[in-house]
Amino acid sequence: MRKWTSYLFPVIMIFILVSYGFKPVKMVIPEAFRVNGPTEVLYPKHKINLTTTMAAPPFLGTSYNGFKEALAFKESQGNYFITNALGYLGKYQFGIGTLELLGVYNATLFLNDPVLQERVFHTNLSRNKWILRRDIKRFVGVVINGQEITESGILAAAHLAGAGNVKKYLRSYGELNVDDDFGSSVSYYIRKFSGYDISHVTPKRNPRI
Repeated sequence: MRKWTSYLFPVIMIFILVSYGFKPVKMVIPEAFRVNGPTEVLYPKHKINLTTTMAAPPFLGTSYNGFKEALAFKESQGNYFITNALGYLGKYQFGIGTLELLGVYNATLFLNDPVLQERVFHTNLSRNKWILRRDIKRFVGVVINGQEITESGILAAAHLAGAGNVKKYLRSYGELNVDDDFGSSVSYYIRKFSGYDISHVTPKRNPRI
């Protein structure tokens, strides 16, 4: 008897619901959550080796933050705590001579202090902007070797090769193009870091930390 009534009860409930005009409830999806485009996930044709493939740097636009993070990624992949084979230190790969020029004399302290590294980068940018102020005024907008010169490109190249070598490149209209030990040149940095807005950085003569 129990077994029979256990089957009868669901049948009775279905009959009652149908008799009252029961209809399935349709969920309305808000417009903000609707997917209007294709939903396929695209994969590269070739397999990626996750242990060796470099991730792309975060895109932060053409602001100062975008400039410094793009430059840092090129220098060290954004690693504050790295020292390269030539002894250059930190996220922006500063040499000991430049650090001492800016008032930093403890390399170990520098390497382990991200806040200090950011201050040094900004201070060095101000210094290079002072040294190159006349060249920035003269050459921004000029096309050299097929590349329009911008302030950010000039200052990125100065970070790579020093302000003096950037002056030589600009004043020779691209004839004197210095490379670093890893093959990156003044012209390459001028092109790669073109078009960022770093106008708010104030040029300073002999700034120190």
